[in-house]
Amino acid sequence: MSDKLTHFDEQGNAIMVDVGGKPATKREAVAAGIVSMQPETLKRILDDQIEKGDTLNVARLAGIMAAKKTPELIPLCHPLPISSVRIDFHSDTSLGQLEIRATVGVTGVTGVEMEAMTAVSVASLTIYDMCKAVDRTMVIGEIRLLEKRGGKSGDWTRPE
Repeated sequence: MSDKLTHFDEQGNAIMVDVGGKPATKREAVAAGIVSMQPETLKRILDDQIEKGDTLNVARLAGIMAAKKTPELIPLCHPLPISSVRIDFHSDTSLGQLEIRATVGVTGVTGVEMEAMTAVSVASLTIYDMCKAVDRTMVIGEIRLLEKRGGKSGDWTRPE
């Protein structure tokens, strides 16, 4: 990994990296996060018993929309022609944990790691918003990149 921070010029000013000369390649990123809650809250989500509606589908849509809006939210992110966004949920009812996993794809000149992590973040916040009247103890955490594929630096997978 390079120690050079590419988002700053020689004077220390923030810049948007010029990626105009790079070839477009197929890239993908997978990110995940966990919303921890009371087990009864998770059961209500899974049984579609949250008064505000279908929590998982609303969170899924929010995550997809967030991935597409990432350059408007994160300074210096390049707008990308995202080709796919998938949001999956995995639950552990005994622990009261809901994992949100986002997979984002693009054929472009830079990666979609930030888009995947933004999707997870906003999907998590949406779950909190839809369930806060039931459980204010929810905690959003462990948002992290799991893997990225493609690009000049190649593939990367988070060590176990």
